[in-house]
Amino acid sequence: METEQKILMGGEFLVAETDPSNVFIVEDLTEEQNMVIAMTNDFIEKRIIPQAEKIESLDIDLTKKLLKEAGDLGLLGTAFPEEYGGFMQNFETNMAITSAFAASRSFSLSHGAHTGIGMLPILYFGNEEQKSTYLPPLIAGDKFAAYCLTEPTSGSDALSAKTNAVLSEDGTHYKLNGQKMWITNAGFADVFTVFAQVDGDKFTGFIVEKNWEGVSIGAEEKKLGIKGSSTRQVFFENVKVPTENLLGEIGKGHKIAFNILNIGRIKLCAGVLGGSKLLSQISIQYANERKQFGVNIGSFGAIKYKLAEQATRIYVTECAMHRTGRDISRMEHKLLADGKSLGEALLGAAEEYAIECAILKVYGSECLDYCADEGLQIHGGMGYSEEMYMAPSYRDARINRIFEGTNEINRMLTVDMLLKRAMKGKIDLMTPAMAIKNEMMSMPSSSNSVTGLFSVEKGYISNLKKLFLAVSGATIQSLMQDLEHEQEILMNMADIMSEIYLCESAVLATTKACNVRGEEACKGEITMTSLYINDAIERCALHAKNAISSWADGDTKRMLMLGIKRFTKHEFLNTKNMRREVADMLLEANEYIFK
Repeated sequence: METEQKILMGGEFLVAETDPSNVFIVEDLTEEQNMVIAMTNDFIEKRIIPQAEKIESLDIDLTKKLLKEAGDLGLLGTAFPEEYGGFMQNFETNMAITSAFAASRSFSLSHGAHTGIGMLPILYFGNEEQKSTYLPPLIAGDKFAAYCLTEPTSGSDALSAKTNAVLSEDGTHYKLNGQKMWITNAGFADVFTVFAQVDGDKFTGFIVEKNWEGVSIGAEEKKLGIKGSSTRQVFFENVKVPTENLLGEIGKGHKIAFNILNIGRIKLCAGVLGGSKLLSQISIQYANERKQFGVNIGSFGAIKYKLAEQATRIYVTECAMHRTGRDISRMEHKLLADGKSLGEALLGAAEEYAIECAILKVYGSECLDYCADEGLQIHGGMGYSEEMYMAPSYRDARINRIFEGTNEINRMLTVDMLLKRAMKGKIDLMTPAMAIKNEMMSMPSSSNSVTGLFSVEKGYISNLKKLFLAVSGATIQSLMQDLEHEQEILMNMADIMSEIYLCESAVLATTKACNVRGEEACKGEITMTSLYINDAIERCALHAKNAISSWADGDTKRMLMLGIKRFTKHEFLNTKNMRREVADMLLEANEYIFK
């Protein structure tokens, strides 16, 4: 049972404590949720995996057929109400479904783009007539959806879009002109969410049907990876869009675009972690099979390092993802209880935790990149062969650091959103920052006498929070408005903040798991949590030093460097033995075991 606790707001983890009972672990899944997840895995194993090569050859008819089958099972409607033909599940279940689909490679992208950015704008921002018209056939798999935001000259800077919409003299329709690129599912989508400038400067969303006169589709893009997903340009030439197909409000298209991205970011994390687990498992099994110098390569320390590091990054990032997912789910229930509509509640919850979603997008995609890169390395020359799973997975993984906003943009967004919330009074950073400034002027306090599981690590995390507040507070005070032009410093600050979230999430989830299963059953999870925190402290120290050295000098620099040293002081662990312990557990099980 969850304890009664104030729901922390987005970003508030930096200045407040979370009770372990309020985070999510797999034991929290209900019997019904496990049945839905099992059905998803069964569909992927029996219907998708056997036809993977055909899908990857861009067999669009097959993709459409399989999406229809998914619709018949209800797997296109798990985020949608029953009144539109949906099979609505809670947020945690949908995250698990997204993770499961990762094993289907390009098909997961077709499915995710349809059920996510393709359909959610209509659910969240459409009026009742729009939802009743478009959602039922999309949920059933009779029609398919795509999301048209990016243009040749506007990627991360989406609001600079050139596509325009002009209201007709009689006020019955808008004339739409422009082009969109990198549109997933464009080759077979029937319904597009399209963003255009009304009157030249009012960024606005529209629902556009593919069969309308003036809509045309470009050739399939030749991509580095995800070759089985359809990616094309979409052109609009004097397309008459009825005024009733205006989505949301004129000039408020940014609300659609950015809020859908918040959900897309955490769902991307769920997907890439599913892919990371699969690559970890393949790496483990190959390390057990491949012999060199008369022994399995899994017995080599260099290979054990890679296997353990893969697992550690997966486990810790997944703890953070589950934490955010549970927070979003709890916030949805709160907003519904407060009288918000379903769409308002779902949107409001995702928007509240936009900082955490951005963190997850970055660290999840970089976890997958690590697993793909080192997985290929474990396979050696065989990893470079197209006959093995690693080569295409290596290519497929790379797009995730670009999807849903580049990792660079997302890093800077985490800091920007935090500072804006602080300026609006939603988070009080000033009071703890001033307290830490005073603490830095005093003698270090005595060592923590608290004992118990992760007592030392909790002290380290507390100090990392002080580190962030000290470094960010001094940096903001010195640079003021110029900070927005110092992207390197912003990314240093973002990485410190992100490491804090991941470290604390791992401690919370592992503590709860130990309370459920016992510490002996969680030895691997305990080891990985301590291992990650040990290394994260070192990374945070470097980020902090780089940030401070970028602007400070003299006594100011010396004082801050002493603060960094104090707040990152820790007993360095025997990470070699810890990684070997984790790797041996994986090799003995011959699979990724930290579910």
